[in-house]
Amino acid sequence: MHSGKRVVTANEESGPAAAGMTADGTAETPAAVPGAGMVADSGGATAPQSRTSDIVPGPGGVMTDEVGVVTGDLTLRTEYADGKVTLRVQYKDADEWYAVTGTSVALADAAGLDAVHGVAVGLLHRPEG
Repeated sequence: MHSGKRVVTANEESGPAAAGMTADGTAETPAAVPGAGMVADSGGATAPQSRTSDIVPGPGGVMTDEVGVVTGDLTLRTEYADGKVTLRVQYKDADEWYAVTGTSVALADAAGLDAVHGVAVGLLHRPEG
C-alpha cells in the first residue's frame, strides 16, 4: 500500500528548502547529528568566572581604587561577569580584595578571560623590578 507521500532526495532537488522534507511539505524523520543543538554546561556566556595568580609587582606596586598603591606579595584575580572584566588584587592570604585602577572594561566573550589574565600577570608580575 502506498501512502501518497513521496520523499524528495538531494539528487532530485537541491537547496535548503528540500532538505528533510517530503513532497507534501511535512518533515521527514530528522537525521541524527551528534551534538546538534547542544550547549556545553558552562553556566552560560555571561556566568561569572575568574582566574587567580600570585604576583610580586615591581617597585611602583599596583594602584587600587580603594587604598592606593599596594606592594609586596599579592594575589591577582581577573573576574568576568556581565560582559565586563575587572582586575582585583589582595595581599597574599588576606580577606580584602581591591579593584586595580582603570581595569574594569568590556569583554565581549568569556573565552578571552584566560588571555586577559595572562596579559595582566605579564604586566604586573615584576619580581625583579
